[in-house]
Amino acid sequence: MSTIKPRSKLPLSLITIVICAFAFFALFYAERFTTLSPNSVLKFKSCSKKGPIAKSTNDPTTDRRTVEDNVEDLEEDEKLEFDPNSCDVANGKWAYNASNKPLYSDTTCPYLDMQVECVKNGRPDSDYRHWEWQPDDCVLPRFNRELALEKIRGKRLMFVGDSLQRAQWQSFVCLVESIIPKKQKSMRRGRAHSVFKVKEYNATIEFYWAPFLVESNSDLHIIADPRERILRVDSISKHAKHWIGVDILVFNTYVWWMSGLKIKSLWGSFPNGEEGFEELDAPIAYRLGLKTWANWVDSTVDRNKTRVFFTTMSPTHMRSADWNHKGGIRCYNETKPVMKKGHWGTGSDKRIMKVVIDIVGKMKVPVTFLNVTQLSEHRIDAHSSVYTETEGHILTDEQKADPQRYADCIHWCLPGVPDTWNQLFLAYL
Repeated sequence: MSTIKPRSKLPLSLITIVICAFAFFALFYAERFTTLSPNSVLKFKSCSKKGPIAKSTNDPTTDRRTVEDNVEDLEEDEKLEFDPNSCDVANGKWAYNASNKPLYSDTTCPYLDMQVECVKNGRPDSDYRHWEWQPDDCVLPRFNRELALEKIRGKRLMFVGDSLQRAQWQSFVCLVESIIPKKQKSMRRGRAHSVFKVKEYNATIEFYWAPFLVESNSDLHIIADPRERILRVDSISKHAKHWIGVDILVFNTYVWWMSGLKIKSLWGSFPNGEEGFEELDAPIAYRLGLKTWANWVDSTVDRNKTRVFFTTMSPTHMRSADWNHKGGIRCYNETKPVMKKGHWGTGSDKRIMKVVIDIVGKMKVPVTFLNVTQLSEHRIDAHSSVYTETEGHILTDEQKADPQRYADCIHWCLPGVPDTWNQLFLAYL
């Protein structure tokens, strides 16, 4: 009888190779299909460059600092280039950079309002002009004047809204105007509609005053007392006729709604003059007004010819308790940003933010958010404060000595925070 010979065992090394091969192919195909997903592609980060390993100095403090610096460098290296579809610009930090000099000043740009000319109005410090916003997961490109002009070549760019939107308009004009020859530019200021013309590029950078976007009795002849203001929350045509045919529209409306009072709102015509209004809570009136704006955009704007942006609310800093400054007076004498991650004060109403998200999310025409709220929340140091004007005159020394009454913690110094808004705007363009 023949005996059956036992099978020889496979070498361990061969088994290892086979297993690794199967694992490799499985991983390869899994990774291949994963990377085909658009969302996953946007989340990939490039490998950071490895530098030489720092030698120990035998000094624990120095070694710890070196390690922290290396970690920060690696984090910066790992950041993605800016992609509007993946970069969350709301999460980040303000970093001081003394070499980061503004592209203009309130003494070199002739198009600024006295309200925002802080240095000319006597502000002694300048650090507020050297902070730069750094998102956590991407690199925000610096403002490139030549690129900005190329982006608007042959186009009309219009900012629409209140005085904060006017500041963004003036910021954009000042950022680009210095490289335009004097004979190739002109400015026409109007009560409602102002136009900066760039002849060489056949372009205009415009501002249209509409603080509520919808119509009110306080549009041109401003009524100082908010209790006397009446809004037509379903009417927009008086303003909107000036927006037709514009190539790039940047809208904003917020601070005029936030008086703390109920808003007198009208529907339909004015059969009895301005009687028959109903007093509504701000978020309700805001929703009605913004819905009117959204309906106009969807019914009028050609999405193939016009791009629409919406600048989110610009925060106010009226309560120093929001950033735990006991004894502080509004934003007066603040010289540094709030560094606490995700700081949010009482000057930004999340109810209004929710209304904007809800309504824009249902629109047919795409609207790009310029999400400036969170990054601006930190900048308690960058408001006009007492270095501003009232009724066309710079504050007197007596008025500056009364910041509780006169400190402007709504508007921003220029150059300043609105330049960062435009840095973000250009990145989206």
